[in-house]
Amino acid sequence: MVHGTWITISSAFIFKKMAGSTTNFPNVQRIRDMVRNDLASLLDSFKGKKDLVLDKELMKPLDRVAGATMLKQRHVDKIFKLDPTQKSIHGCEQRVYLVRPQMTTMKVIADHVNSDRSSNIKREYRIIMVPRKLHVCEMILEHEGVMGYITIHELQMDLIPLDRDILSLELPQFFRSFYLESDHTWIQTIAKSLINIQALCGIIPNVYGIGKGSKMVNDLMKNILGEKLSGPDYSKCDIGNLILIDRDVDFVTPLCSQLTYEGLLDDTFGISCGYIEFGKDVTGKDQSTKLLLSSEDQIFDEVRNRHFSNVFEYLSSKAKSLQTEFDQRHGLESVGDMKDFVATKLRGLKAQKAALSHHIGACEVILGKKTKGEFEEYLQTEHSLLEGTALRENMTFIEELINKQSSMIQTLKLLCLLSLTLDGIPARDYKSLKKQYCQSHGFEQMLTFYNLSKLGMITDQELTTIQPATSLGKVTSSMAAMTKHSSFKSLCRRLALIPKTDDINLKSPTDMSYVFSGAYSPLSCKLVEQALMRETFIGMEEITKHLPGGVFAEVNAKQSKGKMPSSLPPSSKVVLVYFLGGCTYSEISALRFLGRLKGYRFLVATTSIITGTSLLEQVVEKPPI
Repeated sequence: MVHGTWITISSAFIFKKMAGSTTNFPNVQRIRDMVRNDLASLLDSFKGKKDLVLDKELMKPLDRVAGATMLKQRHVDKIFKLDPTQKSIHGCEQRVYLVRPQMTTMKVIADHVNSDRSSNIKREYRIIMVPRKLHVCEMILEHEGVMGYITIHELQMDLIPLDRDILSLELPQFFRSFYLESDHTWIQTIAKSLINIQALCGIIPNVYGIGKGSKMVNDLMKNILGEKLSGPDYSKCDIGNLILIDRDVDFVTPLCSQLTYEGLLDDTFGISCGYIEFGKDVTGKDQSTKLLLSSEDQIFDEVRNRHFSNVFEYLSSKAKSLQTEFDQRHGLESVGDMKDFVATKLRGLKAQKAALSHHIGACEVILGKKTKGEFEEYLQTEHSLLEGTALRENMTFIEELINKQSSMIQTLKLLCLLSLTLDGIPARDYKSLKKQYCQSHGFEQMLTFYNLSKLGMITDQELTTIQPATSLGKVTSSMAAMTKHSSFKSLCRRLALIPKTDDINLKSPTDMSYVFSGAYSPLSCKLVEQALMRETFIGMEEITKHLPGGVFAEVNAKQSKGKMPSSLPPSSKVVLVYFLGGCTYSEISALRFLGRLKGYRFLVATTSIITGTSLLEQVVEKPPI
């Protein structure tokens, strides 16, 4: 069984580039340039030297958009990180705060202003709120008595290009605020980010939505665009399809252990705004190294979407080929040849050698962490829950993790998967597991269970009718409930989420389930495939009835079934998939695979890049300090 083990080192699979594609894929760097120009204009309007105080949430996004050189050119003297514990900042007479519009942040800024005034220090204060200003923030400043000393601006820095096919709002708080707290503040930001894309790429003719947030975004977007949507010229658009999908439509996928290289990097080290930091365990040096992971790194681009079992062989072969190229310098006969080698090849070879060293080190760390402990058994339990088999054994394993006080989040992932795959945990088991979890990790976790119940991630399943006795004896009500037909099982059957064969080729995959070792195909990506294939949700009622929030489709440019793909406009094969509430690198890899398989080019936009851990951390109650 392929997904029964995960560390089967096999020959490398080199992903094929899209051959013969004539699609003009949108240049996402134009979005970055637009934000950069807006920021430059704002800073230029503040004449003279100025200090910049940055919200820590915006430091990496700003680095992707502007950079220190551009800020210096705009007479930024010093850059500070906004520290809630720091009551004052010493600097020049003009200070600019670049922050998220949050009430706690406004209180910190008000403290700075009041501290300066109590010391008879006069400055000019400006606040640039990203991506927009909120009235509640102005109310806080008014209440603190500093509104008269501050000028407020806004910068619509929404989607940040993380790579040629990835855009992110870098708003991880959207998930909790929208799905748990029913706060719709950021819906306008998502709608405006889509309007900005269409200002650059043309009005998108076909829009599909899955979930309540998607419907709200689309309605607001249409309301803002208004008359511009009446009779647009769709032939000039670069993007033919937009698919909006809510995170609560598919909680199962982010809770599964990621097994692609990029996904494992995020799970193991953490990737923030495209940057990853490797410590001594990877570099072998006392000083950590920060790398930007993108398609510009040729080695990373080759392995990022592979199942981890196929990464080592490629890195090994690459190391040998690099060594061969380095050795070429010994055969150079003239000074001119040596000079040409140094000028054209040496720097690139050294850069590739450094990158290769980091990726090999990262693989060794990942392998070391996954081969020790209970990872194999954990993964087998996870896959068994997805398949709906060995339920009692899985319950026993989860109880063992709880009682051994294993990782709180890892245990919670399995509890969520148990509930989601069964449409709730049987009442008796739910009470027992909840009691054991709270005894093991603290009774503040009662609130965690409340939050997860509100989200529908862990629920108490009502007891079903006890089945009649059989020749094998009576079936307990708990086991009867655990084997009942669930929505997840229905979706698995109708969308073929669980491959029927155990023999999934991880080296040369033919199914997107390879991202989870052949155990499961991401539900979100299967829904994207269905929407594009059918161009409607009509006829999918047996599927859509199991999806929260409803679906909609607005198709203005159907693909004629009789036409050859070459006769269709290039934009018809370009698809923008927008995840509300975050998406994982596994889903991005699955969509890239689907694109290669079906001839689509996917551009992925999201409120943030998430992992199962980061998703649950937003709803887990922290123990008191």
